[in-house]
Amino acid sequence: MTQVPDEVRWLSDTEMNAWRSYIVSTLRLRQRLHRELTDGHEVSLIDYEVLVCLSQAPENRMRMTELATMLGSTKSRLSHQVGRMEVAGYVRRGKDPEDRRGVTAELTQQGVDLLDGAAPTHVEGVRAHLIDLMSTDEQVAMATVFGRVLTHLTDLEG
Repeated sequence: MTQVPDEVRWLSDTEMNAWRSYIVSTLRLRQRLHRELTDGHEVSLIDYEVLVCLSQAPENRMRMTELATMLGSTKSRLSHQVGRMEVAGYVRRGKDPEDRRGVTAELTQQGVDLLDGAAPTHVEGVRAHLIDLMSTDEQVAMATVFGRVLTHLTDLEG
């Protein structure tokens, strides 16, 4: 049996409530946004996120390694995902024009069209299920807290 060190700082009731609320609501929010996108546009939330990232990149193209980092994904998982999206016609892979050893993912016109159609549904869902439930001060606080968490986790990886 594993021994628990005496130094463990167990979560208080308030801390546990914050943690559990975050975990469960985040999971349910992502499930809801996914369902709205699949029901309305036959695109998954994670595929939608790939389309968004590529649409914001210069020439709608990005190195696969950079895209994996932006999505918090592994290169292997992203490769499989982009492969499925490539078969569907939403993206295409190519050689990085600046470094021929690198592989890029590029948004196709079909991907742009899908994104244009799905974006209003997604934004309406984000507003209805998260943004409009908070005051401006709460939105600022949320961005501050999760910006700090993201920086912390990024620094641990770096």
